[in-house]
Amino acid sequence: MITAFELIAGIIVVIVVFFLSCLRIVREYERAVKFRLGRFAGVKGPGLFFVIHGLEKFIKVDLRTATLDVTKQRVITKDNISVDVDAVVYMRVVNPGDAIMKVERYILATSLLAQTTLRDVLGQSELDDLLAKRDELNARLQKIIDEATDPWGIKVSAVTIKDVSLPDTMLRAIAKQAEAERERRSRVIMAEGEFEAAKRMAEAAMQYEKNPAALRLRELQTLTEIAREKNMIVVSPTQLGTKLGEVVGVTSALQKSKSKE
Repeated sequence: MITAFELIAGIIVVIVVFFLSCLRIVREYERAVKFRLGRFAGVKGPGLFFVIHGLEKFIKVDLRTATLDVTKQRVITKDNISVDVDAVVYMRVVNPGDAIMKVERYILATSLLAQTTLRDVLGQSELDDLLAKRDELNARLQKIIDEATDPWGIKVSAVTIKDVSLPDTMLRAIAKQAEAERERRSRVIMAEGEFEAAKRMAEAAMQYEKNPAALRLRELQTLTEIAREKNMIVVSPTQLGTKLGEVVGVTSALQKSKSKE
């Protein structure tokens, strides 16, 4: 026969076991959205909280930043060029209650929204903007997706276009365009060099005009360099004939003296 003490002890044990089984723990980066008889009963955590079996249920939500890999999307740009683009979306839950009650499977919903937004935004841009202005497009995508997911309790912190795949014909066209651009820059640099050289020569001519003796010395220096060639005939103005003879004579004498030695 069960005594009163044993009955009380049994009841206490059952209560303790029931109480312990109702305890739940969520980590620092998690929250529990609790429902009591189907009605929203608040967000619990982090740490210990109490759930009554049969009356209350909860759904655990991770608050850490999640990365969504947006699969390659076929996009036709504004200038009618077909490209394949994929991206990465960085999102996190800021309101666990809204993320559970206002949207079904919030991660999937955000991923599908990112895919459609990616096609819409890039379809309004030209290929050159898609290749050269990715930062602006990333910011635009992030703003649109963040505004759309805000009622769901989702914060989209960044969207990054990861890769843009171009057709082979377009790659060849871009390579030709880059080659033509380099050729244009090369010709511009050469023209600038010619212009600078002509400018310097004009300044030198003005200096020679002011100082005829300097011009005469320059002419003699040039003739001296020409006279070093043995099998060359030099025709010079009459007034330079005497000087040229002297230069040639001096050069010949030096060559003879070297040959005797």
